[in-house]
Amino acid sequence: MGLLIEISKETFISTFGDSTSEKNLKEYIEKAFNINKMYDELVNENSLFYILYDDKTPVGYLKLNEGEGQTDIKDSCSLEIERIYVVKEFQSIGIGKILLNKAIEIALYKNKDYIWLGVWEKNEKALAFYKKNDFIIISQHSFIMGDDEQLDYIMKKDLKSYY
Repeated sequence: MGLLIEISKETFISTFGDSTSEKNLKEYIEKAFNINKMYDELVNENSLFYILYDDKTPVGYLKLNEGEGQTDIKDSCSLEIERIYVVKEFQSIGIGKILLNKAIEIALYKNKDYIWLGVWEKNEKALAFYKKNDFIIISQHSFIMGDDEQLDYIMKKDLKSYY
């Protein structure tokens, strides 16, 4: 559990640290990645975690949600990618694609029609990655970062062509 918390904090700070206030960042991290919250996520029967290693070094992880574990869309035909977190030193070398492919593999195994996720409207790197991998924007929702209300796009990838 400590490893997931460490990767989560490190990745979140490296991704969003320059685009939000230190106060808001600290408040969010303490709320989202504390030991009790992470424990609840790990024991949730509707969530799955996959940690990816390069030899013995953890380079990122994937968190998936299905059914009632999903944060927005609670469709039994879908699987949510809540997190694809890649350690900064391992970004841009295909780790995100490996984790995305794992999500697709699990969704297909579970006979899901589509996968979906939320991504911050200003995270251009992530938006480009998901668009390149055939995700489309289908809606949006608010994401609260401390006292800052931000906009996340809800993106979807249809899996019916895989069947």
